Amino acid sequence: MSFERVLRWTLVAVAIAGLSAGILARVAGRPDLADLAWELGTAPVIGGLAVSIVRDLLSGRFGVDAIALLSMSAALALGQPLAGAVVALMYSGGNVLEDIAIARAERDLRSLVDRAPRQAHRKSNEGIEEVPIEAVSVGEKLLVRAGEIVPVDGLVGSASATIDESAVTGEPIPVEKTRGSAVLSGSLNAGETFELTVTAPAGESTYAGIVRMVTAAQTAKTPFVRMADRFALILLPVTLVIAFVAWRISGDLTRSLAVLVAATPCPLILAAPVAFIAGVARAARRGILAKGGGALEALARAHTVLFDKTGTLTVGGARLLSVEVAPGEDPDEVLKLGASLEQASHHVLAKTVVAAALERGLKLKAPEQVKETMGTGLSGLVDGRQVTAGSRELLRSHPELSPWELRAIRRASWRSALIVFVAVDGRPIGALLLADELRADTPRAIRLLRDAGIARMVMVTGDRAAAAQAIGAALDLDAVLADRVPSDKVEAVRTEQRLHPTIMVGDGINDAPALAVADIGVALGARGATASSEAADVVILADRLDRVGEAIIIAQRARRIALQSIVVGMGLSLVAMVAATVGWLDPVPAAIVQEVIDVAVILNALRALTPALARGGAGITVEQGLALHHDHQVLFRDLDRLRKIVDALDDATPESAAGLIGDAQCIVQSSVVMHERADEDSVYPKLAEVLRDRHGLSAMSRAHREILHLTRLLDRIVEDLPSEKVDRYLVRDAQRVIEAIETLVRMHTAQEEDIYEAVAA
Repeated sequence: MSFERVLRWTLVAVAIAGLSAGILARVAGRPDLADLAWELGTAPVIGGLAVSIVRDLLSGRFGVDAIALLSMSAALALGQPLAGAVVALMYSGGNVLEDIAIARAERDLRSLVDRAPRQAHRKSNEGIEEVPIEAVSVGEKLLVRAGEIVPVDGLVGSASATIDESAVTGEPIPVEKTRGSAVLSGSLNAGETFELTVTAPAGESTYAGIVRMVTAAQTAKTPFVRMADRFALILLPVTLVIAFVAWRISGDLTRSLAVLVAATPCPLILAAPVAFIAGVARAARRGILAKGGGALEALARAHTVLFDKTGTLTVGGARLLSVEVAPGEDPDEVLKLGASLEQASHHVLAKTVVAAALERGLKLKAPEQVKETMGTGLSGLVDGRQVTAGSRELLRSHPELSPWELRAIRRASWRSALIVFVAVDGRPIGALLLADELRADTPRAIRLLRDAGIARMVMVTGDRAAAAQAIGAALDLDAVLADRVPSDKVEAVRTEQRLHPTIMVGDGINDAPALAVADIGVALGARGATASSEAADVVILADRLDRVGEAIIIAQRARRIALQSIVVGMGLSLVAMVAATVGWLDPVPAAIVQEVIDVAVILNALRALTPALARGGAGITVEQGLALHHDHQVLFRDLDRLRKIVDALDDATPESAAGLIGDAQCIVQSSVVMHERADEDSVYPKLAEVLRDRHGLSAMSRAHREILHLTRLLDRIVEDLPSEKVDRYLVRDAQRVIEAIETLVRMHTAQEEDIYEAVAA
């Protein structure tokens, strides 16, 4: 406990002792001793308050505490020691109440610091030894036992591990980590004992960065609190004027004393710090670390948000968008051969191709005699065949582009994608389209920010203009600034700052300068003491963009509660002062009334600890939301198969086209139709119970009917196949219907994901 808090508790104890002793003396018939006891109980509080005021004046601050000093001093000077003792108790007690309230609000922050691991179990030739985490080095093997907190950042060395990351990211559901997966320090081992390979020393691990941020959050001072001090400069002369008027009206200085007592202590010095610390604690529960109340208040005032693109609005890093194939080739075979060869490359795109193949369950072959040409691609033997993967320039033996190659290049251009051609024995058989893509939660995050009152949103990125414009158009951003280096990002932030309070959201080292310059910098998906996390004012520990909007909403609510507490508290104080002016309140009752006001203000400020009351009923559980999300992931795989069929129909023969159309019908009936009927019969009734407005569900049901209508059209086409000649018009009609089903289901599913996220408990 700090010296100031010890002093506050000591002064309240003295005030209680003095007031109690005086009451006992008065009951015993010794008014002289009673007055002495009350004076002795008041004097130390006056002395402590005088020292505090002098110290504040020397640091350039002046607060409403001066009114408390005046009222207690005036009470003793006017022969009202009981009133002085009551004010002393109320003032010192108010400070203690403030300490208790702030301690309650800081409890969630302290719990993060208190649970920081101190020891680690290191594996060595002699066995397992317990060492301080500061002694652990990169590359060493640690043993993390069941129920223990992961001491440092590392990689899973065992077959798997079950990790609870809720204390770090705010995500409530434990996740399964396979061998080689990254684990954050501060996470909880929710499964069996596993081996951890250290990737960062203790001082640079995720949890060490979090502890530093929490310390900053607890020590930073809120600008709103400083603004409350400025209000005090107005309140003090107003109070003195009202006290003077009370004396002029009545000719009794005791009435002026009652006015001073009614104004002491003021909600100005209680509401703001309690509300903002409570808001910081509330945000921490959601995996949002604000470095103090000042950061929270800046969030609440924001007008403009600037985003980095890669890793912030998008997933960051390439993803396999599609596999384009030559006539008669199998997309899975093209991907399998390309990924088998790419296993020998260290290029970042090679890892993406290999990961995509493994995700689809393809069994890769070991490549042989691999030769890599920097900047263009590589070649080698895969299962006895000469395979080449890379740019079109690498395949010089066929200078003329075939129709399917032109189509692949055109599609890559439309989607701002990179293209990797795959050839076997010198003949191109397919192409892999790779590109960055939007995060699944990005559209919802943008909508949350609009709902929170953000009026302007700008993307500022070092990426090419075509790729950036495509993302900006998809999200309906207000402006897109492409081809920007870090210094350009800083200038963009400063330009926006000249107009309105500005937030910068980023995740990379190149974003750190812009994060530091912005009114409020928000780092996304913190991983320890990175440059972006250190430069930012707010760190989103969970790798989720929608938490930015949630942080703003929490900040706005904390500021609204602080302002509400100040206005209501000051209004009630002014009412009490007027009542004292006209003689309705004597000094002692005035002090009691003022203390009731202070307690009410503190309790109201603590509401910032809790989420806002939901307007609707209960939401679906997190487990139900995850189950629905998993169903959609399965559905997406089937939609990918439909997309392959649509592409294959471009060059299919009449005989093969009939088989492809039949395959598409089987997928639609067994997957799409079953999924949509299950949604209508079981999922939507549950959603209807928790949604305030059910008109949205009616629109979603309308989409179900349209999807089922298209499936019936496909059924009719398939029924006519045996009896009709499969001409190009029939193939084109089938292609259009299948593509319409695939596109509509994807869009409809994305809308459902937004609804599930919104109603998840």
